[in-house]
Amino acid sequence: MSFFYTQDQIRNRTKTVTRRLGWCSLVPGDILNACEKCQGLKKGEKIVKICQIQVIDMWGEILRAITHEDVAREGFPGMSTSAFIKMFTKHMKCKDYIIVNRIEFEYLNNG
Repeated sequence: MSFFYTQDQIRNRTKTVTRRLGWCSLVPGDILNACEKCQGLKKGEKIVKICQIQVIDMWGEILRAITHEDVAREGFPGMSTSAFIKMFTKHMKCKDYIIVNRIEFEYLNNG
């Protein structure tokens, strides 16, 4: 799973929730490689693994339902919910009423 925009939050382990378009088949217990970038690699570039994470919980919810607590868990403790929504919709080219998958995870002790 790519964490291109939140590499620092993954590296310092302040991010414990991520919102995604897709990833519908995840279930608690799934183990994923958190990577800098997984798609759109240029010729010669390789996937850079940051660490492994394990899915704790996952459900769909409307993006604009995000709470201040979850903005902090996304790795942005000083950001308002409206600023997070604006950032997400800009990067993901979507509307704020889209249903996203809220994925809660923990870090495995291997990196």
